[in-house]
Order: sequence, then structure tokens, then C-alpha cells
Amino acid sequence: MTKANTSAVTTAKDRKIPDKWQSSVKAIKAVQVAFDMDEKIQLSIRKQALDAGLSPSDQIRDILGLPINKRPKRPRLTVSLALSDYQLLAEKYGLEAKQQLDIKRRLMEELIEYVNIIDIK
Repeated sequence: MTKANTSAVTTAKDRKIPDKWQSSVKAIKAVQVAFDMDEKIQLSIRKQALDAGLSPSDQIRDILGLPINKRPKRPRLTVSLALSDYQLLAEKYGLEAKQQLDIKRRLMEELIEYVNIIDIK
């Protein structure tokens, strides 16, 4: 049986993965390993990662002598917000919960203001 697109990776169920996703195939096959360790050790590794400009995962790979991706990552902070969180924040900012983009902007402004105040002290 010949396949029309020989560059596409085929899964076990003979479904083709789109070409634009092929670079992610390797990551999909990776297995995440979680470590339950003393909080002091976790904090130390996280601080080392922050000082080195790495993610905690990359810091662990570096400590273990494994290769890390040197490609710069987009620095960002994340937080998970439930619908109830959006409702609380909407009330706080005088917006509607469905105005999620406006809420995000206000959150960013508040975080920037918070850091600026903390850095002044």
C-alpha cells in the first residue's frame, strides 16, 4: 500500500499526523516524571532555575546532565482562573465576567503595579 504523503508520520492506528505537528511527535512520546521531595530541595532547585533563567524542568535536566533546549522561551507567568474567579475579578474591576480580555489586561496592570510598589520598598 503506497501513501500519498510519505513525509507524514503515521500513528499505530494508521492516522496521519499533519506535517505542521510532526515536530511535536517526539514531545508527545515523552513521559513526565514527578518528584516528591522535601520542600527545601524543591525550593532550592526552583531558585537555581530562576537565577539561571531556566524552567525548573530544564534545571533538573541540567543537574542530571541531560540536554536542555537552548532556544529562548517566551517568559510568562500563568494562573488558572475558574468562571467564579472571572466573576469575582469582574466585580473588582467593574466589568462583566465575559470580558475576559479586559480582565486579563487589568490583572497585568495590577501585577505590574504590585511589583513596582514592592521594588520601591
